[in-house]
Amino acid sequence: MQNNTLTFLLAGGVGSRLYPLTSKRSKPAVPFGGKYRIIDFTLANCLHSGLRRILVLTQYKSHSLNKHLRDGWSIFNPELGEYITAVPAQMNSGEHWYQGTADAIFQNLNLLERSNAQYTLILSGDHIYRMDYAAMLSSHQEQGSDVTIACMEVPVAEARAFGVVVANEDLKITAFEEKPSQPTPLPSNPENSLVSMGLYVFSTKLLSQALRQDQHNNASNHDFGKDILPLLVQQHKVHAYKFGGVRGRVTPDRYWRDVGTLDAYYEANMDLLKPVPPLNLYQCNWPIRTYQPQSPPARSITGNSGAESVFNNSILAGGVVISGGNVRHSILFHDVIIDDTATIEKSILFAGVHVGAGARLQNCIVDQNVNIPPGEQIGYDLEKDRNRFTLSDKGIVVIPKDFVFSS
Repeated sequence: MQNNTLTFLLAGGVGSRLYPLTSKRSKPAVPFGGKYRIIDFTLANCLHSGLRRILVLTQYKSHSLNKHLRDGWSIFNPELGEYITAVPAQMNSGEHWYQGTADAIFQNLNLLERSNAQYTLILSGDHIYRMDYAAMLSSHQEQGSDVTIACMEVPVAEARAFGVVVANEDLKITAFEEKPSQPTPLPSNPENSLVSMGLYVFSTKLLSQALRQDQHNNASNHDFGKDILPLLVQQHKVHAYKFGGVRGRVTPDRYWRDVGTLDAYYEANMDLLKPVPPLNLYQCNWPIRTYQPQSPPARSITGNSGAESVFNNSILAGGVVISGGNVRHSILFHDVIIDDTATIEKSILFAGVHVGAGARLQNCIVDQNVNIPPGEQIGYDLEKDRNRFTLSDKGIVVIPKDFVFSS
């Protein structure tokens, strides 16, 4: 069935709530977990699900993402009809960029229709999770569905941020409400609602028809959640597929996170440091592929003052050197240097960050290629930090890429 499926991976969003991490890169290209990019998790799911025809729809500040796809994901054989191809917005249907999720697919309808795919899988490139899409495709076929929507249960209060699904006992969807003020609870569990994860399987012929009809609706936002799905639920056979179900090769960690805000991004990274992480990066039968530079092994050495390096409950990538510093409950990407008696706590340091001697950082995200001066303190005086950097709603200090401290 996977051979009859074309996958669209939506990766063109601005990601404004992740600013300044998205000031020079698209949201799916934001580094994550000490080694990866956010998009790697969705692409790894495709790889392990047997999907080999993948179109990545890019738009906003896509150079970093395109480079990552080239360097880390040029793994399929075009001679066998396999590919992961970045498709930039090309104004195929008018003089405008992608105007919504449905419009992004419509503007590439030529690629969809000439693929001769029986099924179309539509994914988002900015979530952190593991999922066997082959099981969802099998469910779509077995149910005889026109559309299948991946869903999960969340508390009713959180459901307001999602598309809320109303389904019967057979998981046939009877209503779809996009970000309702009063989400419909589950009859079996009134404290929870069933919500869309933004992952869809369409029978390709129906998808083409629905997209063409939507383009003639001047009142449409050209969005799947707001426009396409509420109409199809009324007219066609639309089923829910519960994330973490029993079909297929279910992964043990049924974890899904939308990392669309600075706090959500920070917390998802910190989840990796829990004694039993809800997302197991060490699951050998479902590895997360990525591109990584040829850095030397991480190393800790005694500092010039004679202080011993200390690192506890942290993730260290290749090329990290801790020279008499202290690293606790933190994530360090490749080629980070921590100088003598510097202290890093509950922080994420991107590639190429250099922390000077005696500096102290806590509750920080430091983007690439930033030199923290000796003795600098960040995360201790939030009012002072607010005047220099971006602060998240929960007080995480974010230092932008290539930031230069005044002397």
